[in-house]
Amino acid sequence: MTAGRYASFKPETLEFLRELAANNNREWFAENKKRYEEQVLDVALNFIQSMHDPLRKIAPHFTAVPKRVGGSLMRVYRDTRFSKDKIPYKTNIGIQFRHEKAKDVHAPGFYLHIHPDEVFLGAGIWRPESSALAALRDRIDAKPAEWLRARDDKKFRAHFQLGGEVLTRPPKGFARDHPQIEDIKRKDFIAVKNLEVNDPLDKRFQQKVETAFASAAPFMSFLCKAVGIAY
Repeated sequence: MTAGRYASFKPETLEFLRELAANNNREWFAENKKRYEEQVLDVALNFIQSMHDPLRKIAPHFTAVPKRVGGSLMRVYRDTRFSKDKIPYKTNIGIQFRHEKAKDVHAPGFYLHIHPDEVFLGAGIWRPESSALAALRDRIDAKPAEWLRARDDKKFRAHFQLGGEVLTRPPKGFARDHPQIEDIKRKDFIAVKNLEVNDPLDKRFQQKVETAFASAAPFMSFLCKAVGIAY
């Protein structure tokens, strides 16, 4: 490994996101679309491309797809159809490295979120569909030692903390005094690593991302086994 292979982001990238937050309308975006493509889109796609080979080594069944549409980069356009908030554009970069069998954002994945005021990494499954959620809870119940080894792995916990929403009451079929009830009550099986807002500008940013993602192997492996796919 050499420092030259790592991709990072640029000050102009964060500056564009700041300006977009202050001018979140279609007219401004149309006037600045070339800047968006050069300072955000192309930079993000270059990072995704740079992650392709390292990700294959970390998690062979997860993909880094540097496409403008339908790849690892999430759309800048917000879906406002069912939202009271009609602001048209996202003011962050969202990159999800999904499983090769994934259909959508609710499948297992690694995630990178870059906003001028918040940068974090994610690993896991956000809002799993009901059958996947049931499978996760059943595996924790059936294999508690395996779950605890994955959840409490020292390298993993050095980087990530479990997050997401949790039920207020035990799900149907599980007793309140179940030893793993707090984890069984989870609605999300995600882990988050918060970073400094200027970390994406560091020449070794990609190395930090790779190291963190690699540490999540036990956790991600457990989740994949639970939903019946290869890690």
